[in-house]
Amino acid sequence: MAKVISQDTFDDVVKENVVEFSMTPSEAKEETIKQFEAQGINLANIIKDLSVNPQTGQPVINETVDKIKEHIGQKTEDTSQLLEQLATLDAECQKSLAHRVLAGKNGAHDALITLLEETLSADSPNEALIKKSLEAVNSLTHKQPDLFDAEAMAVVLKLLALQVENQDITLLTLQWLQKACIMHEVNRQNIMNTPALKLMKPLLGKGKDRLMRELTAVFRFLVLDDDIRVEFGCAHEHARQIAGEVLLPLVELLPAYEDPNVLADLLLTIGTLAVRQELCTAIDEAGGLKSVFEIMSRNLDEVRLNKEALKLLRALAGHDSVKTHIVQQGVAPIIKQLLETHHSNENIVAAALACVTTLTLRVQEHSAAFFETGIAEVIVEAIRAHPKHKIVQRNGAWAIRNMVSRSRNQCETWISFGVEDLLNDAMKEHPSVQQDIKAALRDLGCSVHLREEWTGTAEKKIAA
Repeated sequence: MAKVISQDTFDDVVKENVVEFSMTPSEAKEETIKQFEAQGINLANIIKDLSVNPQTGQPVINETVDKIKEHIGQKTEDTSQLLEQLATLDAECQKSLAHRVLAGKNGAHDALITLLEETLSADSPNEALIKKSLEAVNSLTHKQPDLFDAEAMAVVLKLLALQVENQDITLLTLQWLQKACIMHEVNRQNIMNTPALKLMKPLLGKGKDRLMRELTAVFRFLVLDDDIRVEFGCAHEHARQIAGEVLLPLVELLPAYEDPNVLADLLLTIGTLAVRQELCTAIDEAGGLKSVFEIMSRNLDEVRLNKEALKLLRALAGHDSVKTHIVQQGVAPIIKQLLETHHSNENIVAAALACVTTLTLRVQEHSAAFFETGIAEVIVEAIRAHPKHKIVQRNGAWAIRNMVSRSRNQCETWISFGVEDLLNDAMKEHPSVQQDIKAALRDLGCSVHLREEWTGTAEKKIAA
């Protein structure tokens, strides 16, 4: 079994080489590594690239945390040194997860929380100090959500209630919440059990591009289900609660923004929160469909925006009456335009074909509405353009099947565009989706070999 040492032991030897033998930090680390490897020690668990103070030989990250702790409780107006130390801690934590873990073990999180509490309790809070502390705690919490505790949540609530004019502080607070939510179900539930949502709702508004992007990200991260440590999450319940507070305000804000990135985030968030039938109906009744169609028509060239719009329409189409309204209000020509505009973009093509699949499922009138736009030839050309992309081929087969299954009068038109050969080629290229492709060929009336996967044999003959 390989021998191992602690980080402290490694750092002590580096310090000894710097102080006792006047080596530079790089020479000291190199010599230390050679010493331990010569002794057969496994250094896989050691952070070898820590910045070292050339005077003291101590790791910079450890010294910085200690200096920040010393400042706590000192009521001094000169915060220049403290700001420098916070900037140093921020820079060190951004280097790697290992650096952040080391800082956390040395008490950096508790020190930063205490510092923020002291600053916020002052008669006139130092905004520069709050901002630097938030930058440092953001870097520290990145991929370390376990650090976020009840004290941190209390600080977040104070910051949200503060309503400072400095928007950077609000943005950093929201980013901190996002990092606390990722891969941590307990944090998400704790956040939802506080007044955080009610404090964030007033932040929604017009002309706040950066704020809206960070705010909608928090809403989406609160409904993640990515923590393997818990058997069951509360993503659906969280989505329902958040939708009850902010869904309609988000829909109403759609016409107020022009930036494609902000609009994409709004559409993505609305789609993420629309997890129940009544919510889909509420979006429809609030004029959400009209806003989405106008946004798509104005921004046909925007890839991400249209991808999120298509995903939202597909989610809303889960409600049959909303699906009918989507088609009746003229989505078919818009999707056809998107397929023509982004013919070479496999992601948009796949999303558009999936949307056609959902909207034409088991409704002959919807299939006819799409067919009348001439979308059949566009779909065939999209399939032809991406023969190696399995999802495009599968989604294309789905769309064709749903369009012709109740409208056999369309079959000749589809076949005249050469779709039979394309689907047969796709079946050979992508055997994992051959059942989907066979279903399309079957409903087109083409020749298809349907193989019986399993035939049972009875031990005893069953009497007729």
